[in-house]
Amino acid sequence: MLALMHPSVVWPNGMEGGYVHGREGVRAYWTQQWGMIDPHVEPLSTEMDAKGRTVVEVHQVVRDLNGNLLQDSVVHHAYTLRDGLIERMEIE
Repeated sequence: MLALMHPSVVWPNGMEGGYVHGREGVRAYWTQQWGMIDPHVEPLSTEMDAKGRTVVEVHQVVRDLNGNLLQDSVVHHAYTLRDGLIERMEIE
């Protein structure tokens, strides 16, 4: 997945707020995240918005590492692409 990201990708830190930067920042964030929670995201639909972003509606289920449900919701992930790579992702 990291290979599909622009080297200077900006990615949301959904756990602590703010953003992480670059492929290595995303790798470190994911490693930390998956060491604390068990997230599952299933795409439901995809569309382009007025800003030219690809917006994916997803069903997101987050459990702690013991399997206890922490979150079950539908959210939108908005992707900005540059040169065919993910430059930015936002959670809406």
